[in-house]
Amino acid sequence: MAHDIVFFLAPDDATAATTRSRGPGRGFECVPCRFIEPDSAIVEWDMYFEEPSAEAPTAERLLAWSWPQWVTAPLNDGVEVFAFPQRLTQALANASPLDLEKLADRWTQRLRAADGDDMTDDDLLAVLRGVARLAVSAVNTAGGLYSWSF
Repeated sequence: MAHDIVFFLAPDDATAATTRSRGPGRGFECVPCRFIEPDSAIVEWDMYFEEPSAEAPTAERLLAWSWPQWVTAPLNDGVEVFAFPQRLTQALANASPLDLEKLADRWTQRLRAADGDDMTDDDLLAVLRGVARLAVSAVNTAGGLYSWSF
């Protein structure tokens, strides 16, 4: 589980890769959160928009889904930079407030089942709303949506 996660907007993969050593700084629009697995969150969100359901996916379903691509090669320091799939960026940009609420409920349900009391204390709906706003900017500027985590 990542300690610090930042979802951010960047014009391209090369620019996103520059965040690897220190994370996205002031020059990036960001949504921070803590104590989640950003890659599994991206997979769950993508799955929700491709196959909407109120039921949280099983671990087996998550593992069988297409996972986000690394922007930089993974090293043993725990830092990861992922690119969101373009279809997920588009889906988040087009998501209604009700879609985001349903997804947040489902995501919370899965995290609570998996992590119990160790679940993040972030407002997951607020995180999703912030990432959806970033997605709108990404679509409007032909940029990309990324996650940085440590």
